[in-house]
Amino acid sequence: MLPPRVSPLGIARRRSLRARRARMTEPAHDAARTILGGATRHGGVAVSPPPSHIALSEAGERLLTLYAAQLRKRVLIVVALLAAAVMGLFLDLTTGPSGLPFSQTWAALTGAPEAGRAAEVIVWHVRLPIAVMAILVGIALSLAGAEMQTILDNPLASPFTLGVSAAASVGAAPTIVLGLSLPYLPAGLAVAGNAFLFAFGSVLLLQALARRSEGGPYLLVLFGVGLVFAFNALLALVQFLGSAEALQELAFWTMGSLARADWTAIAILASVVAIIVPCSFAASSSLNALRLGNDRAASYGIDVARLRFLSLLRSSLLAATAVAFVGTIGFVGLVGPHIARMLIGEDHRFFLPTAALTGAVVMSFASVASKLVVTGALLPVGIVTSLVGLPVFFILIMRQRRR
Repeated sequence: MLPPRVSPLGIARRRSLRARRARMTEPAHDAARTILGGATRHGGVAVSPPPSHIALSEAGERLLTLYAAQLRKRVLIVVALLAAAVMGLFLDLTTGPSGLPFSQTWAALTGAPEAGRAAEVIVWHVRLPIAVMAILVGIALSLAGAEMQTILDNPLASPFTLGVSAAASVGAAPTIVLGLSLPYLPAGLAVAGNAFLFAFGSVLLLQALARRSEGGPYLLVLFGVGLVFAFNALLALVQFLGSAEALQELAFWTMGSLARADWTAIAILASVVAIIVPCSFAASSSLNALRLGNDRAASYGIDVARLRFLSLLRSSLLAATAVAFVGTIGFVGLVGPHIARMLIGEDHRFFLPTAALTGAVVMSFASVASKLVVTGALLPVGIVTSLVGLPVFFILIMRQRRR
């Protein structure tokens, strides 16, 4: 019996199909040989596969080596950001409209007698409070934004997006425009106290709305956006009733400025940061599990509703305290976590410290730029963060997409 005739075109197709199958399976075979040490020919000599426990041990060692290298890289990034924050603090301390030279600044900082009384006042009562406040505000806003983005699973979540900043502005407006303040509160803390009360009240209202409607994180974001519009309307109503001088002061407050920083405000904000930051870092493993989904996190024994409430409470306290003292700065809480995520990924053991340090670096260098943009003047830092930081953020996003 004669074999069936095959046309030359059919033979070519079969050869092409075999070559394609060989190309597709060869990488898998190579990987299998590399990882499992499978049987293959090496230099024309057949090599028998090693015992399975030895092959798996080699693969495990390779994974451990890669993991250790990744850990070292992340630690180096955190250390580099810490060094950048210290450098920003130092630059912020040595720049200012007074034009104080570096030698005199250092002498005043170290308490040398040749510094002079004027230099000591400038350094200890003007420059140092601004520099320290910039670091603290950056840590508070960026860490608050990082936790909000995680628990709401929304990259646009931030204290500004959820209405915390708008509520603080509404709280500050009656004190600035109408002279109304909380009873028994010192006059120097009247604006900050009202701003904090409204900002924290907005978060409680947000939580109550979300629980009553039994909605998920996306509904919480929608409620936050709605509150922003409502608070802006209330702010416009207060502005309508105010005088020209009061409106000018209110407009300057809403721009966000570090010029009002003093040691009392620094002590309060530093205490809040010192209490809340360790709690946030302690919840990093639970937040890692939450990134896998609510069901997966619940299967690990995590109370998802409690985790989400405590995380939102921590981020709200950080954001409300920071905004109460420096006004509305909406850029850092949104962009700081994104830059940290680009640098170090989603592992919250490193992501949260990196986000806090990124916010400190951004705020510190923004404070330096606010002194240098206009000679002899101090611009509101909220303007600088928006004008300088947003283009940098867009560049980082475009570079990330190209990779």
